[in-house]
Amino acid sequence: MSEWLLQPAVTGVTADGTHLLRARVYYEDTDAGGVVYHANYLRFAERGRTEYLRDIGVSQSELSDAEGVYFVVRRSEIDFRLPARLDDALEIQTVIAGIKGASFLVEQSISKTGVDGYLVKVVSTIACVDRKGRPVRVPQSVKSKLDRHDGGGL
Repeated sequence: MSEWLLQPAVTGVTADGTHLLRARVYYEDTDAGGVVYHANYLRFAERGRTEYLRDIGVSQSELSDAEGVYFVVRRSEIDFRLPARLDDALEIQTVIAGIKGASFLVEQSISKTGVDGYLVKVVSTIACVDRKGRPVRVPQSVKSKLDRHDGGGL
């Protein structure tokens, strides 16, 4: 049995502010050749960001219900280096690289478990908007949690 399968699920923020989420490449993530379809890396990145926020105590559903604030991806840059393939074990590392008035910068790398270097790097600007889609400041309750875990980038 693969040693990766024997390891406990890891999701959490380390002392240096890096969040780690483990994932597996499923058939649904791939194209006909068994290679992860390029747009699906954004899905892995979204899962990493969502789990990061959840692990530092930010509930996006509670934030939208209570304060009418939503997170939206304003911009993403993706650097593809190597492909992931069907059944690969992946690690998604997420760090907050900066916080501005109405947005924060998230840097993520997706790598194969046990292999040095990244497959894909994603840098996204996450904006805060109200119910009408207008920019609003990052709520102080969120900003204080992001500040405590600001990793300064990968």
